[in-house]
Amino acid sequence: MDGIAVCFPFLAGFFLGKESPGGLVGATTMGACPALFMTNAGGAWDNTKKYIEQGNLVINGSANHKAAVVGDTVGDPCKDTSGPATNILIKWMSIPSLIIAPLLASYTGLLLW
Repeated sequence: MDGIAVCFPFLAGFFLGKESPGGLVGATTMGACPALFMTNAGGAWDNTKKYIEQGNLVINGSANHKAAVVGDTVGDPCKDTSGPATNILIKWMSIPSLIIAPLLASYTGLLLW
């Protein structure tokens, strides 16, 4: 997976043109939204279960408590793996795009600065 994220800006730049790595700005922006959502929502689900188990709101074993346990089961992978991994993937896509920009400029004859 990391290899695809690193190679994509190079392949896109050479096969689709010099403007295509600029599209990764959109991928970076749109990738940050689910990463932040997964991290924050996973933490909220985890904290909800802890709050309920401390005796607040509902009784342990009730339907609401069972729903909070399911939310915690879904939230733990989101906050521990998916959110942070998506942040790293964004970096793996944006750094090669920045590195390839001067190379694409010389390849296409366009000066960027």
